[in-house]
Amino acid sequence: MRVGFAIFKYFPHGGIQRDLLKIVGECLKRGHEVRILAGEWQGPMLEGCDVQVLDTPALTNHQRYRRFHDAVCGYLDMNPVDLLVGMNKMPGIDVYFAGDTCYAEKALHQRGWWYRHTARYRHFSAYERAVFAPGVRTRIFTIADSERAVYQTHYGTPDERFIALPPGIEKDRIAPTETAEIKADLRSEFELGEEELLLLFVGSGFRKKGLDRVLAAMHALPQELASRTHLFVLGADNSRPFERQARRLGLVDRVRFLAGRDDVPRFLFSADALVLPAYDEAAGMIILEAMFAGLPSLITENCGFAHYQRSAGAGLITPLPFSQSCFNQQLETLLTSPEHEAWCQAGLAQARRQEFFQMAEVAVDHLERFAAEREVHA
Repeated sequence: MRVGFAIFKYFPHGGIQRDLLKIVGECLKRGHEVRILAGEWQGPMLEGCDVQVLDTPALTNHQRYRRFHDAVCGYLDMNPVDLLVGMNKMPGIDVYFAGDTCYAEKALHQRGWWYRHTARYRHFSAYERAVFAPGVRTRIFTIADSERAVYQTHYGTPDERFIALPPGIEKDRIAPTETAEIKADLRSEFELGEEELLLLFVGSGFRKKGLDRVLAAMHALPQELASRTHLFVLGADNSRPFERQARRLGLVDRVRFLAGRDDVPRFLFSADALVLPAYDEAAGMIILEAMFAGLPSLITENCGFAHYQRSAGAGLITPLPFSQSCFNQQLETLLTSPEHEAWCQAGLAQARRQEFFQMAEVAVDHLERFAAEREVHA
């Protein structure tokens, strides 16, 4: 099978990008030929597959997307594949990996009326419609099935085109027997005392994932608790607006921006709690990673993987509509509750469920079936 993957922007540590690597790795393991078409590529190239960076400069992001799509079509005319998997929404793909939330829903409920009259809106709504409209044949891989109903509300997409995938968590996120030593080493490295508490915020897209809400909640903590609570921010994004917010709130000495990192597990094993008060989060892989590391979390109800935490009882969930005062109180509870150890153990127990690690295998099983069906029809 020759399978192509189209992704507008590849960078290390991104959630969709990590999922792409898992699926590509499984394809290569099974002997399939893989081509990746990217509009932008950061980090080392992948071994074993053909990576084509299609440079498509433009003044605006939506113009770049359109030119990237045109370049993908032109490349595939000369170098055809059996299946094209889109990691972003665009016309003409055979499979869409739904790692993003519904654009139409965000435009309707998170933007003003004027936004729906912009060129940006016309572009992205058209590209989403090209994937989800009832008459389209694109199959849709969902990693958080809660989004299915949202898309169907806007587009009426038939049920049979949605295929739910299990999560694909790396097993190095499971807490090892030497967790105590890892925690001691990291806290020594960053000069954190025994009485100091460490909050963790992980993810690219600081605004989308609610970093401003975390900083506001830290500022609202009781003085004694606030004075010994630290926040480490791991992720690739522009930190300057949030550094300014931290300065305004008097948090500059207790917030560290550590960029994207390859050693996220050691931070998961060493922190006291994870925070993810997202405005918009299709899945939230870090929620499961924290559970398997024995790290309680405070997350918002709209995270796609929130139901896993709820069923496990591995932390706290902020209801919608979001209330900053409610989140502030829950953060204090998260850091001081006697239930902390019970939340840790509840998360650790979930790591025994093998289905949490099988996303790539299930995805490639389906891709092989799609390719075989196409060959029969041909």
